[in-house]
Amino acid sequence: MEWMILPYKRYFDFSGRSRRLEYWMFVLFSLIVASVLFALIMAGGLNFAALSNPEALDMSFGPLFWLGGLLLSLFWLGSLIPGIAVVVRRLHDRDMSGWWYLGIIVASMIPIINFIAGIAFLVLMLLPGTPGPNRFGPDPKDLASAEVFA
Repeated sequence: MEWMILPYKRYFDFSGRSRRLEYWMFVLFSLIVASVLFALIMAGGLNFAALSNPEALDMSFGPLFWLGGLLLSLFWLGSLIPGIAVVVRRLHDRDMSGWWYLGIIVASMIPIINFIAGIAFLVLMLLPGTPGPNRFGPDPKDLASAEVFA
């Protein structure tokens, strides 16, 4: 659980490096929370049949729909900055500038290129970081540099 909430502890920290474990645990935590909140929205009256036929969409949603929607919106707003920061730190671990993330976002807005950009981003997040210190800081896997997580 510590790895899942570490990006929230380093909320607006775009410097340093982050391990793959920190990034993927944050992604897993975000996926679990979003799934639970989406289930709450579904329990409030939203269903897939109504989504496929907009004319049949019943606008009498229950309070769970609105509560789930509000909580999902607040979670997304609260996770936006830590999500960007952990990606930038993850790129730093690969000895790449955080500006590459902006390039990937722009490339993902171009049709056909977006598929390639998505695969490239996934590969970058799966690759291990550079061993030893690099220009962005000490190796987060090195036990001797405990100040990385301080």
